[in-house]
Amino acid sequence: MERAGIAFETFDALYAKSRTYDTLAKNIAREVLSAARKGNVCYCVDGGTFEDVAARILRTKKGVVTVEGISKGAHFAARAGLSRYYAVSAFELQDGEMALPLVIYDLTDDNAGDVKLFLAEQYGDEAPCIYLSGEGEERIPLYEMDRRKWKEGCALVLPEVPLLEKHRFSYEDFLAVMRRLRAPDGCPWDRVQTHESIRINAIEEAYELVDAIDRKDPDRICEEAGDVLMQAVFHTLMEEERGNFTMGDMLTHLTEKLITRHTHVFGTDARAATAEGALAVWDKNKMTEKGQKTYSDAVNDVPACFPALLRAQKIAKRMEKGGWDAATFENFEKKFREEYAELRAAVAAGDKNAAEEELGDVLFCAVELGRAVGADCELALLETVKKCAARYTAYEALVLEDGKDVHALSEEEKNEYYRRAKDAARG
Repeated sequence: MERAGIAFETFDALYAKSRTYDTLAKNIAREVLSAARKGNVCYCVDGGTFEDVAARILRTKKGVVTVEGISKGAHFAARAGLSRYYAVSAFELQDGEMALPLVIYDLTDDNAGDVKLFLAEQYGDEAPCIYLSGEGEERIPLYEMDRRKWKEGCALVLPEVPLLEKHRFSYEDFLAVMRRLRAPDGCPWDRVQTHESIRINAIEEAYELVDAIDRKDPDRICEEAGDVLMQAVFHTLMEEERGNFTMGDMLTHLTEKLITRHTHVFGTDARAATAEGALAVWDKNKMTEKGQKTYSDAVNDVPACFPALLRAQKIAKRMEKGGWDAATFENFEKKFREEYAELRAAVAAGDKNAAEEELGDVLFCAVELGRAVGADCELALLETVKKCAARYTAYEALVLEDGKDVHALSEEEKNEYYRRAKDAARG
Protein backbone atom coordinates (compact mmCIF):
# COMPACT_ATOMS: atom_id res chain seq x y z
CA MET A 1 0.00 0.00 0.00
CA GLU A 2 2.97 2.28 0.58
CA ARG A 3 4.18 1.69 -2.97
CA ALA A 4 0.68 2.41 -4.30
CA GLY A 5 0.53 5.66 -2.33
CA ILE A 6 -2.50 4.57 -0.29
CA ALA A 7 -2.82 6.22 3.13
CA PHE A 8 -3.20 3.75 6.01
CA GLU A 9 -2.60 3.33 9.70
CA THR A 10 -1.88 0.19 11.78
CA PHE A 11 -3.30 -1.01 15.07
CA ASP A 12 0.08 -1.71 16.63
CA ALA A 13 -0.71 0.66 19.50
CA LEU A 14 -3.92 -1.24 20.27
CA TYR A 15 -2.00 -4.51 20.20
CA ALA A 16 0.43 -3.18 22.81
CA LYS A 17 -2.26 -2.14 25.28
CA SER A 18 -4.84 -4.96 24.82
CA ARG A 19 -4.71 -7.66 27.49
CA THR A 20 -5.97 -10.53 25.33
CA TYR A 21 -6.47 -11.37 21.67
CA ASP A 22 -10.26 -11.11 22.07
CA THR A 23 -9.89 -7.69 23.69
CA LEU A 24 -7.65 -6.60 20.81
CA ALA A 25 -10.25 -7.71 18.25
CA LYS A 26 -13.04 -5.82 20.03
CA ASN A 27 -10.88 -2.70 20.30
CA ILE A 28 -10.02 -2.87 16.58
CA ALA A 29 -13.68 -3.28 15.60
CA ARG A 30 -14.61 -0.33 17.82
CA GLU A 31 -11.94 1.89 16.22
CA VAL A 32 -12.97 0.91 12.66
CA LEU A 33 -16.65 1.62 13.35
CA SER A 34 -15.74 4.95 14.94
CA ALA A 35 -13.72 5.96 11.86
CA ALA A 36 -16.54 4.81 9.55
CA ARG A 37 -18.87 7.44 11.03
CA LYS A 38 -16.69 10.08 9.38
CA GLY A 39 -16.48 8.41 5.96
CA ASN A 40 -15.75 5.19 4.14
CA VAL A 41 -12.88 3.11 5.52
CA CYS A 42 -11.36 -0.22 4.56
CA TYR A 43 -10.15 -2.64 7.23
CA CYS A 44 -7.53 -4.93 5.63
CA VAL A 45 -6.47 -8.32 6.96
CA ASP A 46 -4.07 -10.95 5.75
CA GLY A 47 -5.92 -14.10 4.69
CA GLY A 48 -9.65 -14.68 4.72
CA THR A 49 -11.89 -12.30 6.64
CA PHE A 50 -13.43 -15.23 8.53
CA GLU A 51 -9.97 -15.95 9.97
CA ASP A 52 -9.78 -12.51 11.65
CA VAL A 53 -11.86 -12.04 14.81
CA ALA A 54 -12.22 -8.28 14.37
CA ALA A 55 -13.38 -8.82 10.78
CA ARG A 56 -15.93 -11.36 12.00
CA ILE A 57 -17.30 -8.76 14.41
CA LEU A 58 -17.48 -6.12 11.68
CA ARG A 59 -19.30 -8.48 9.29
CA THR A 60 -22.29 -8.47 11.68
CA LYS A 61 -22.71 -4.68 11.45
CA LYS A 62 -25.14 -2.99 9.08
CA GLY A 63 -23.63 -1.41 5.99
CA VAL A 64 -20.37 -3.38 6.08
CA VAL A 65 -19.28 -4.83 2.72
CA THR A 66 -16.91 -7.81 2.77
CA VAL A 67 -14.38 -8.53 0.03
CA GLU A 68 -13.04 -12.02 0.66
CA GLY A 69 -9.36 -12.89 0.36
CA ILE A 70 -7.39 -16.11 0.15
CA SER A 71 -7.55 -18.11 3.36
CA LYS A 72 -4.26 -18.37 5.26
CA GLY A 73 -5.23 -21.90 6.26
CA ALA A 74 -5.80 -22.89 2.62
CA HIS A 75 -2.56 -21.21 1.54
CA PHE A 76 -0.41 -23.08 4.07
CA ALA A 77 -2.30 -26.36 3.57
CA ALA A 78 -1.57 -26.15 -0.17
CA ARG A 79 2.11 -25.58 0.58
CA ALA A 80 2.09 -28.72 2.75
CA GLY A 81 0.24 -30.71 0.06
CA LEU A 82 -2.94 -31.22 2.11
CA SER A 83 -6.41 -31.52 0.58
CA ARG A 84 -8.21 -32.31 3.84
CA TYR A 85 -7.22 -30.48 7.04
CA TYR A 86 -8.22 -28.43 10.07
CA ALA A 87 -6.93 -24.84 10.24
CA VAL A 88 -6.94 -22.55 13.27
CA SER A 89 -5.32 -19.35 14.48
CA ALA A 90 -2.77 -19.77 17.25
CA PHE A 91 -4.80 -17.19 19.21
CA GLU A 92 -7.91 -19.39 19.07
CA LEU A 93 -6.26 -22.79 19.29
CA GLN A 94 -7.61 -23.79 22.69
CA ASP A 95 -11.19 -22.88 21.74
CA GLY A 96 -11.35 -24.59 18.35
CA GLU A 97 -12.01 -28.11 17.15
CA MET A 98 -8.83 -30.00 16.41
CA ALA A 99 -7.89 -33.07 14.42
CA LEU A 100 -4.98 -34.06 12.23
CA PRO A 101 -3.83 -32.85 9.74
CA LEU A 102 -3.75 -29.49 11.55
CA VAL A 103 -2.62 -26.10 10.17
CA ILE A 104 -1.81 -23.38 12.73
CA TYR A 105 -1.26 -19.80 11.59
CA ASP A 106 -0.84 -16.44 13.41
CA LEU A 107 2.11 -17.82 15.35
CA THR A 108 4.45 -15.31 16.99
CA ASP A 109 7.56 -15.58 19.11
CA ASP A 110 5.38 -14.60 22.08
CA ASN A 111 2.77 -17.35 21.73
CA ALA A 112 4.88 -20.19 20.28
CA GLY A 113 5.80 -21.56 23.73
CA ASP A 114 2.18 -21.76 24.90
CA VAL A 115 1.12 -23.36 21.61
CA LYS A 116 3.85 -25.98 21.96
CA LEU A 117 2.75 -26.92 25.49
CA PHE A 118 -0.89 -27.16 24.44
CA LEU A 119 -0.15 -29.33 21.41
CA ALA A 120 2.26 -31.53 23.37
CA GLU A 121 -0.57 -32.37 25.77
CA GLN A 122 -2.70 -33.47 22.81
CA TYR A 123 -0.15 -35.16 20.57
CA GLY A 124 3.07 -35.65 22.55
CA ASP A 125 6.40 -33.79 22.53
CA GLU A 126 7.78 -35.72 19.57
CA ALA A 127 4.82 -35.31 17.23
CA PRO A 128 6.17 -34.71 13.69
CA CYS A 129 5.62 -31.15 12.40
CA ILE A 130 6.30 -29.06 9.30
CA TYR A 131 7.67 -25.56 9.89
CA LEU A 132 6.63 -23.35 6.97
CA SER A 133 8.40 -20.04 6.45
CA GLY A 134 9.23 -17.69 3.61
CA GLU A 135 12.43 -19.66 3.03
CA GLY A 136 10.70 -23.01 2.56
CA GLU A 137 9.74 -25.87 4.85
CA GLU A 138 11.49 -27.89 7.54
CA ARG A 139 10.40 -31.09 9.26
CA ILE A 140 10.86 -30.83 13.02
CA PRO A 141 9.60 -32.57 16.19
CA LEU A 142 7.01 -30.55 18.12
CA TYR A 143 9.36 -29.84 21.03
CA GLU A 144 11.57 -27.75 18.72
CA MET A 145 8.85 -25.40 17.45
CA ASP A 146 9.56 -22.58 19.92
CA ARG A 147 13.20 -22.62 18.80
CA ARG A 148 12.19 -21.29 15.40
CA LYS A 149 11.53 -17.67 14.40
CA TRP A 150 7.84 -16.87 13.96
CA LYS A 151 6.80 -13.92 11.84
CA GLU A 152 4.28 -13.04 9.13
CA GLY A 153 4.16 -15.77 6.48
CA CYS A 154 5.02 -18.63 8.87
CA ALA A 155 2.84 -21.55 9.95
CA LEU A 156 3.05 -24.92 11.67
CA VAL A 157 1.51 -28.06 10.16
CA LEU A 158 0.93 -31.28 12.07
CA PRO A 159 0.40 -34.03 9.47
CA GLU A 160 -1.69 -37.12 10.06
CA VAL A 161 0.17 -39.88 11.94
CA PRO A 162 -0.57 -43.62 11.55
CA LEU A 163 -2.27 -45.00 14.67
CA LEU A 164 0.55 -47.35 15.67
CA GLU A 165 3.16 -44.59 15.37
CA LYS A 166 1.45 -42.20 17.80
CA HIS A 167 2.80 -41.40 21.24
CA ARG A 168 -0.47 -39.99 22.61
CA PHE A 169 -3.99 -41.01 21.71
CA SER A 170 -7.37 -39.30 21.55
CA TYR A 171 -10.88 -40.56 22.28
CA GLU A 172 -11.31 -41.15 18.53
CA ASP A 173 -8.13 -43.27 18.50
CA PHE A 174 -9.50 -45.29 21.40
CA LEU A 175 -12.77 -45.92 19.53
CA ALA A 176 -10.81 -46.93 16.42
CA VAL A 177 -8.88 -49.54 18.43
CA MET A 178 -12.05 -50.91 20.05
CA ARG A 179 -13.79 -51.19 16.67
CA ARG A 180 -10.73 -52.91 15.21
CA LEU A 181 -10.79 -55.49 18.01
CA ARG A 182 -14.47 -56.24 17.31
CA ALA A 183 -13.96 -56.42 13.52
CA PRO A 184 -14.30 -59.79 11.71
CA ASP A 185 -10.51 -60.05 11.49
CA GLY A 186 -9.95 -58.58 14.95
CA CYS A 187 -9.29 -60.27 18.29
CA PRO A 188 -11.03 -63.69 18.60
CA TRP A 189 -11.77 -63.09 22.29
CA ASP A 190 -13.20 -59.57 21.87
CA ARG A 191 -15.33 -60.66 18.92
CA VAL A 192 -17.22 -63.39 20.83
CA GLN A 193 -18.05 -61.35 23.93
CA THR A 194 -21.66 -60.47 24.78
CA HIS A 195 -23.28 -58.17 27.30
CA GLU A 196 -23.81 -61.15 29.58
CA SER A 197 -20.29 -62.56 29.27
CA ILE A 198 -18.61 -59.32 30.40
CA ARG A 199 -21.30 -57.85 32.68
CA ILE A 200 -19.34 -58.70 35.83
CA ASN A 201 -16.30 -56.87 34.43
CA ALA A 202 -18.11 -53.54 34.80
CA ILE A 203 -18.57 -54.21 38.53
CA GLU A 204 -14.99 -55.41 38.99
CA GLU A 205 -13.50 -52.41 37.16
CA ALA A 206 -15.69 -50.00 39.14
CA TYR A 207 -14.49 -51.57 42.41
CA GLU A 208 -10.88 -51.36 41.25
CA LEU A 209 -11.38 -47.65 40.53
CA VAL A 210 -12.85 -47.16 44.01
CA ASP A 211 -9.88 -49.02 45.48
CA ALA A 212 -7.46 -46.74 43.61
CA ILE A 213 -9.35 -43.71 44.96
CA ASP A 214 -9.15 -45.10 48.50
CA ARG A 215 -5.41 -45.58 48.05
CA LYS A 216 -5.11 -41.97 46.81
CA ASP A 217 -2.99 -43.28 43.93
CA PRO A 218 -3.29 -40.93 40.90
CA ASP A 219 -1.55 -43.36 38.52
CA ARG A 220 -3.92 -46.18 39.41
CA ILE A 221 -6.94 -43.86 39.29
CA CYS A 222 -5.88 -42.91 35.75
CA GLU A 223 -5.57 -46.56 34.72
CA GLU A 224 -8.77 -47.79 36.38
CA ALA A 225 -10.86 -44.86 35.11
CA GLY A 226 -9.78 -45.91 31.62
CA ASP A 227 -10.86 -49.49 32.31
CA VAL A 228 -14.31 -48.29 33.44
CA LEU A 229 -14.61 -46.21 30.24
CA MET A 230 -13.64 -49.25 28.17
CA GLN A 231 -16.51 -51.27 29.66
CA ALA A 232 -19.04 -48.55 28.78
CA VAL A 233 -17.70 -48.32 25.23
CA PHE A 234 -17.59 -52.12 24.84
CA HIS A 235 -21.30 -52.45 25.64
CA THR A 236 -22.16 -49.49 23.39
CA LEU A 237 -20.25 -50.98 20.45
CA MET A 238 -22.22 -54.22 20.76
CA GLU A 239 -25.47 -52.29 20.41
CA GLU A 240 -24.01 -50.21 17.57
CA GLU A 241 -23.24 -53.43 15.69
CA ARG A 242 -26.85 -54.54 16.14
CA GLY A 243 -28.16 -51.22 14.87
CA ASN A 244 -29.91 -50.34 18.14
CA PHE A 245 -27.97 -47.17 18.94
CA THR A 246 -24.60 -45.60 18.15
CA MET A 247 -21.74 -44.12 20.12
CA GLY A 248 -23.11 -40.70 19.15
CA ASP A 249 -26.54 -41.65 20.51
CA MET A 250 -25.00 -42.66 23.83
CA LEU A 251 -22.96 -39.46 24.13
CA THR A 252 -25.98 -37.35 23.10
CA HIS A 253 -28.16 -39.01 25.72
CA LEU A 254 -25.50 -38.50 28.39
CA THR A 255 -24.95 -34.85 27.51
CA GLU A 256 -28.66 -34.09 27.29
CA LYS A 257 -29.15 -35.69 30.70
CA LEU A 258 -26.42 -33.55 32.26
CA ILE A 259 -28.04 -30.41 30.80
CA THR A 260 -31.66 -31.21 31.65
CA ARG A 261 -30.85 -32.35 35.19
CA HIS A 262 -28.77 -29.25 35.90
CA THR A 263 -31.54 -26.75 35.24
CA HIS A 264 -30.06 -24.64 38.05
CA VAL A 265 -26.99 -24.19 35.80
CA PHE A 266 -28.33 -24.33 32.23
CA GLY A 267 -31.94 -23.26 32.77
CA THR A 268 -33.83 -20.35 34.30
CA ASP A 269 -36.53 -22.17 36.25
CA ALA A 270 -34.44 -23.43 39.17
CA ARG A 271 -31.84 -22.06 41.54
CA ALA A 272 -29.43 -23.86 43.86
CA ALA A 273 -27.00 -22.07 46.15
CA THR A 274 -25.82 -25.20 48.00
CA ALA A 275 -24.85 -28.78 47.16
CA GLU A 276 -28.02 -30.00 48.88
CA GLY A 277 -30.14 -27.64 46.78
CA ALA A 278 -28.44 -28.82 43.59
CA LEU A 279 -29.11 -32.45 44.53
CA ALA A 280 -32.78 -31.68 45.13
CA VAL A 281 -33.06 -30.13 41.65
CA TRP A 282 -31.27 -33.17 40.15
CA ASP A 283 -33.62 -35.65 41.88
CA LYS A 284 -36.73 -33.70 40.83
CA ASN A 285 -35.60 -33.54 37.20
CA LYS A 286 -34.58 -37.21 37.26
CA MET A 287 -38.04 -38.33 38.37
CA THR A 288 -39.61 -36.20 35.62
CA GLU A 289 -37.31 -37.63 32.91
CA LYS A 290 -37.89 -41.22 33.98
CA GLY A 291 -41.64 -40.73 34.05
CA GLN A 292 -41.78 -41.58 37.74
CA LYS A 293 -45.16 -40.35 38.94
CA THR A 294 -44.89 -41.70 42.50
CA TYR A 295 -42.10 -42.13 45.03
CA SER A 296 -42.71 -45.87 44.83
CA ASP A 297 -41.58 -45.70 41.20
CA ALA A 298 -38.30 -44.17 42.38
CA VAL A 299 -37.91 -46.70 45.21
CA ASN A 300 -38.41 -49.65 42.86
CA ASP A 301 -36.03 -48.14 40.31
CA VAL A 302 -32.98 -48.83 42.52
CA PRO A 303 -31.04 -51.59 40.68
CA ALA A 304 -31.56 -55.03 42.20
CA CYS A 305 -27.92 -55.93 41.52
CA PHE A 306 -26.59 -53.30 43.95
CA PRO A 307 -24.77 -54.66 47.04
CA ALA A 308 -27.39 -55.06 49.78
CA LEU A 309 -25.96 -52.32 52.02
CA LEU A 310 -25.78 -49.79 49.19
CA ARG A 311 -29.28 -50.71 47.98
CA ALA A 312 -30.65 -50.32 51.52
CA GLN A 313 -29.22 -46.80 51.76
CA LYS A 314 -30.65 -45.79 48.37
CA ILE A 315 -34.11 -47.19 49.09
CA ALA A 316 -34.26 -45.70 52.60
CA LYS A 317 -33.32 -42.29 51.25
CA ARG A 318 -36.00 -42.40 48.55
CA MET A 319 -38.65 -43.61 51.01
CA GLU A 320 -37.87 -40.68 53.29
CA LYS A 321 -38.36 -38.28 50.36
CA GLY A 322 -41.75 -39.92 49.88
CA GLY A 323 -42.89 -39.15 53.43
CA TRP A 324 -41.55 -42.25 55.24
CA ASP A 325 -39.96 -41.96 58.68
CA ALA A 326 -37.19 -39.37 58.79
CA ALA A 327 -33.75 -40.80 59.55
CA THR A 328 -33.29 -39.27 63.01
CA PHE A 329 -31.08 -41.03 65.52
CA GLU A 330 -33.84 -41.07 68.16
CA ASN A 331 -36.39 -42.68 65.82
CA PHE A 332 -34.17 -45.49 64.69
CA GLU A 333 -32.36 -46.10 67.96
CA LYS A 334 -35.75 -47.04 69.40
CA LYS A 335 -36.59 -49.10 66.30
CA PHE A 336 -33.19 -50.81 66.45
CA ARG A 337 -33.78 -51.89 70.04
CA GLU A 338 -37.21 -53.28 69.11
CA GLU A 339 -35.84 -55.26 66.17
CA TYR A 340 -32.90 -56.51 68.23
CA ALA A 341 -35.29 -57.79 70.92
CA GLU A 342 -37.23 -59.67 68.21
CA LEU A 343 -33.98 -61.16 66.93
CA ARG A 344 -33.08 -62.39 70.44
CA ALA A 345 -36.52 -63.95 70.80
CA ALA A 346 -36.21 -65.77 67.47
CA VAL A 347 -32.76 -67.09 68.42
CA ALA A 348 -34.03 -68.20 71.82
CA ALA A 349 -36.91 -70.04 70.12
CA GLY A 350 -34.47 -71.81 67.80
CA ASP A 351 -36.34 -70.50 64.73
CA LYS A 352 -33.59 -70.06 62.09
CA ASN A 353 -35.87 -68.58 59.41
CA ALA A 354 -37.32 -66.03 61.82
CA ALA A 355 -33.85 -65.19 63.12
CA GLU A 356 -32.63 -64.48 59.58
CA GLU A 357 -35.62 -62.25 58.88
CA GLU A 358 -35.16 -60.34 62.15
CA LEU A 359 -31.43 -59.97 61.47
CA GLY A 360 -32.33 -58.28 58.17
CA ASP A 361 -34.56 -55.85 60.09
CA VAL A 362 -31.73 -55.11 62.53
CA LEU A 363 -29.29 -54.46 59.69
CA PHE A 364 -31.77 -52.14 57.93
CA CYS A 365 -32.22 -50.18 61.17
CA ALA A 366 -28.41 -49.97 61.42
CA VAL A 367 -28.40 -48.46 57.93
CA GLU A 368 -30.98 -45.91 59.02
CA LEU A 369 -28.83 -45.05 62.07
CA GLY A 370 -25.92 -44.53 59.72
CA ARG A 371 -27.95 -42.16 57.57
CA ALA A 372 -29.08 -40.34 60.72
CA VAL A 373 -25.49 -39.53 61.69
CA GLY A 374 -24.59 -38.63 58.09
CA ALA A 375 -22.38 -41.67 57.51
CA ASP A 376 -21.87 -43.68 54.35
CA CYS A 377 -22.75 -47.14 55.68
CA GLU A 378 -20.83 -48.96 52.93
CA LEU A 379 -17.70 -46.95 53.72
CA ALA A 380 -18.19 -47.19 57.49
CA LEU A 381 -18.42 -50.99 57.35
CA LEU A 382 -15.46 -51.19 54.98
CA GLU A 383 -13.31 -49.14 57.37
CA THR A 384 -14.30 -51.42 60.25
CA VAL A 385 -13.48 -54.53 58.21
CA LYS A 386 -10.05 -53.09 57.36
CA LYS A 387 -9.50 -52.16 61.01
CA CYS A 388 -10.46 -55.64 62.23
CA ALA A 389 -8.22 -57.30 59.65
CA ALA A 390 -5.28 -55.10 60.68
CA ARG A 391 -5.86 -55.79 64.37
CA TYR A 392 -6.09 -59.53 63.86
CA THR A 393 -2.92 -59.51 61.77
CA ALA A 394 -1.09 -57.73 64.62
CA TYR A 395 -2.73 -60.06 67.19
CA GLU A 396 -1.61 -63.23 65.42
CA ALA A 397 1.91 -61.84 64.90
CA LEU A 398 2.25 -61.18 68.65
CA VAL A 399 1.01 -64.67 69.54
CA LEU A 400 3.37 -66.37 67.09
CA GLU A 401 6.24 -64.14 68.23
CA ASP A 402 5.80 -65.64 71.71
CA GLY A 403 5.79 -69.16 70.24
CA LYS A 404 2.16 -69.85 71.13
CA ASP A 405 -0.78 -71.42 69.28
CA VAL A 406 -3.69 -69.06 68.50
CA HIS A 407 -6.07 -71.97 69.26
CA ALA A 408 -4.58 -72.71 72.69
CA LEU A 409 -4.95 -69.38 74.48
CA SER A 410 -6.85 -68.72 77.65
CA GLU A 411 -9.50 -65.98 77.65
CA GLU A 412 -7.16 -63.83 79.70
CA GLU A 413 -4.32 -64.31 77.20
CA LYS A 414 -6.61 -63.51 74.28
CA ASN A 415 -7.68 -60.25 75.90
CA GLU A 416 -4.06 -59.28 76.63
CA TYR A 417 -2.91 -59.99 73.08
CA TYR A 418 -5.93 -58.13 71.70
CA ARG A 419 -5.10 -55.11 73.90
CA ARG A 420 -1.50 -55.11 72.70
CA ALA A 421 -2.56 -55.48 69.05
CA LYS A 422 -5.00 -52.59 69.42
CA ASP A 423 -2.30 -50.38 70.96
CA ALA A 424 0.16 -51.34 68.21
CA ALA A 425 -2.40 -50.43 65.53
CA ARG A 426 -2.91 -47.02 67.13
CA GLY A 427 0.81 -46.43 67.33
